[in-house]
Amino acid sequence: MGGPFAGKLTDVQSNDPTSFLPASAEATEVARLESGFQDTTFVPAIVVAERDGGIQDADTAFLADRTGVLAGTEGFGPQVSPPLPSQDGQALQVFVPVDSTGEVKDTVTQLRDALADAPDGLTVHVTGPAGTAADLSSAFAGIDGLLILVAGAVVMLILIVVYRSPILPFVVIFSALFALVLASLLVYVLADAGAITLNGQSQGILFILVFGAATDYALLLVSRFREELHVQEDKYAAMRTAWKATLEPVAASAGTVIAGVLCLLLSDLNSNRGLGPVAAIGIAASFVASMTFLPAALVLFGRSAFWPRRPGYTGDTEVEAQHGFWAKLAARIGRHPRRFWVGSTLVLILFALFLPQFKASGIAQSDTFLFEADSSAGQQVLGEHFDAGSGSPAVIIANADSLDTVRTAAEVPGVEDVTVVTSGGAPLIVDGRVAIEATLTDAADSLAAEDTVKRLRDSVHAVDGADALVGGPTATDLDTKTTATHDRNLIIPVVSLVVLAILCLLLRSLLAPLLLMGTVILSFAATLGISSIVFNHILGFPGADPVVPLFAFVFLVALGIDYNIFLMTRVREEAHRIGTRRGVLRGLTVTGGVITSAGVVLAATFSALAVIPLIFLAQIAFIVAFGVLLDALLVRSLLVPALVYDIGPRVWWPSALSRRAEPDGELVASR
Repeated sequence: MGGPFAGKLTDVQSNDPTSFLPASAEATEVARLESGFQDTTFVPAIVVAERDGGIQDADTAFLADRTGVLAGTEGFGPQVSPPLPSQDGQALQVFVPVDSTGEVKDTVTQLRDALADAPDGLTVHVTGPAGTAADLSSAFAGIDGLLILVAGAVVMLILIVVYRSPILPFVVIFSALFALVLASLLVYVLADAGAITLNGQSQGILFILVFGAATDYALLLVSRFREELHVQEDKYAAMRTAWKATLEPVAASAGTVIAGVLCLLLSDLNSNRGLGPVAAIGIAASFVASMTFLPAALVLFGRSAFWPRRPGYTGDTEVEAQHGFWAKLAARIGRHPRRFWVGSTLVLILFALFLPQFKASGIAQSDTFLFEADSSAGQQVLGEHFDAGSGSPAVIIANADSLDTVRTAAEVPGVEDVTVVTSGGAPLIVDGRVAIEATLTDAADSLAAEDTVKRLRDSVHAVDGADALVGGPTATDLDTKTTATHDRNLIIPVVSLVVLAILCLLLRSLLAPLLLMGTVILSFAATLGISSIVFNHILGFPGADPVVPLFAFVFLVALGIDYNIFLMTRVREEAHRIGTRRGVLRGLTVTGGVITSAGVVLAATFSALAVIPLIFLAQIAFIVAFGVLLDALLVRSLLVPALVYDIGPRVWWPSALSRRAEPDGELVASR
């Protein structure tokens, strides 16, 4: 029933940058006050045209005719500006107001189509806030089709390689799809009712998170079911045992991720705060599908689900022989535990040394796109021939009796022109306040323009009695990044404490959770270190938004700790029976393959985010994919087992298990 809603989520998205900010932000307050001075339902699209040999009369006539006929039609404002020439005579610009309450993408597309057959030699672009918003919508256009297709194909390929079965991968994929449509239905209803904020980034992460988590949970249940089919002849009894054994680690994993992402509710940014419940709904849906539909489908198929490699009944509880590689690795760790955990730690520390090179102070909005966006090209032409900030001025709202003083104070470096909003030739006064527009010399979406806004705010705030506020597109970007930095510094410690508390409850220990959290945080630092090398020196990215490390931490800690949960819950189960040291080796032996497969699946699904050509999602895709693989292949496979083996039963301190004597005898994994 929820299937159609997966394709309708774009209808309830909100991608307006101003709506992401908290009500307390200065840019938000200016946006509210600005509505009294001008019609804020329209945003400017800037048509910029360039000819190397100089603009001709035919070029001016072309722009005037093609933009003029659009004035007053659906989606466009009642008036457009005449073509305005640059001082060097090589470019023209036209300001076209676009209705922001409608489909901005469709309106801008109509404008671009009208300008498509420009005279030979004349290059025309549509940029400005409306052009950028349209290109952003285009980047998200395939999010409900292409992303699912790529993620599903990748997961299917991996499952076929893992299971070598034509049946089992389809059962797992159907489980993930049911989880996705359930999550889509719930998110649509809540977003449509205004209870949560959904944007394109949140929707993309939702799809990937559900696919990855549902498949991971399925891998764990399938692996335990196959193991029990060797021990028990009756498939129903085997599923009962497998389901009970899998429920605790999967529930703990889902609970950890849900608790971690819900910490985003502490964010002041509406976009971050909206992702919290969206991601939590996705994980909850994955848990429900994996623990209800999936076991029912598996038990109906029984051993046939694994065809042609059907697990036979042997009655043998010692199944290490089926895990040759992992049994050998466990044996080596048992012989030299300190060598493994010290070596792994040194590798992570070496990677983490590059962490200071990770640039997360923000990027220009024109650098957001990983394709040749028309708005970015237009912004470049605009900066070469005009004041780059024209069309997107900084807006100052101040008390009317301080107009002259504020106007003078607004003339700071980086401001090209200062004008007062007038009515009938006189300053327009609304509730005792006036509006002043400051045209910036730099592009409105650039970091240099943000520095100018900082200077502008410092200057006008210092005017006594003016109560001056500075807003506009650049100020919105600046306040968004400032708020994101605050959120990052607040939420990361909170997530760490929440995950640590869950681990303490799950493992009934203090020492083991502290060690696990330490390894995951070190792994996160190492991941950002490697990412800084890739982003700065290989891919040539200009930087990253402050929200990138926040999202990366939330997902890596919440998801990376999953593999330690899967391992350590099995180790604790075995420790009660055969002791901690033998238990950790047996736990690694029987879970090594499935957890590694789960890590590869999750890394592959997050990599699918790279099909959306936005730098933010490409960075999240790489960081989470690399971090998950690092956790699954190094931290969980080598570091944690070796460290726990070296510490022994004391790792469960202060529970009674920490005082239990280790049984004598040969280690299971080294037989």
